[in-house]
Amino acid sequence: QVQLVESGGGLVQAGGSLRLSCAASGSIFSINAMGWYRQAPGKERELVATITSGASTNYADSVKGRFTISRDNTKNTVYLQMNSLKAEDTAVYYCNADRVYTVVKVYIEVWGQGTLVTVSS
Repeated sequence: QVQLVESGGGLVQAGGSLRLSCAASGSIFSINAMGWYRQAPGKERELVATITSGASTNYADSVKGRFTISRDNTKNTVYLQMNSLKAEDTAVYYCNADRVYTVVKVYIEVWGQGTLVTVSS
């Protein structure tokens, strides 16, 4: 079974920085794409950033220039460096893994439990 465990959330003042981490565990051969999504209170879950196994990245317009996604394929871990945080970045941030190849099967999509990021203005 594959699990994603996020860490690094917390409370930060506007203008500050946080770094989120998400580690995938299980008998994993490889992971196609990994990414971060977020859901603010009363809103739909939205894409923040994604990164492929080849390190191609995609960002939501709202975070371009402020957030950086990266991954360590040897550790099956994805990171999200968040700088110049704004109050509107407050949300639960979820890690996602697309096409996780293991010894037993391929997992089409796996989600983490979420980590709360609160930005005070």
